[in-house]
Amino acid sequence: GINAEYGVQKNNGKLGTLSNNSGGIQGGISNGENIVFRVAFKPAATISVDQNTASFDGTPSVLKSKGRHDPCVVPRAVPIVEAMAALVLADAAMQQLARESSFLPSSN
Repeated sequence: GINAEYGVQKNNGKLGTLSNNSGGIQGGISNGENIVFRVAFKPAATISVDQNTASFDGTPSVLKSKGRHDPCVVPRAVPIVEAMAALVLADAAMQQLARESSFLPSSN
């Protein structure tokens, strides 16, 4: 909007925005600044239904939960979010390369 501050200045010999309040993305396009985003997770709930399972030696048994035992997913979440962000950025880079190469003359 009219009150948004997206001015441009020179930083370390490169053009950049005055602030990175947009998280490095403006209108779906990277503006060259660091890409910053936030992630939220809903806790994985305990399943209160009895489940058939087996022990390590193969003996059949039933898993029953009593009370709430929600796991902390934070240690697993960080590498998963980093990997997915890397995959999304690599996919976007490959799409851009495909767009650019489609305009190159063929070698035939």
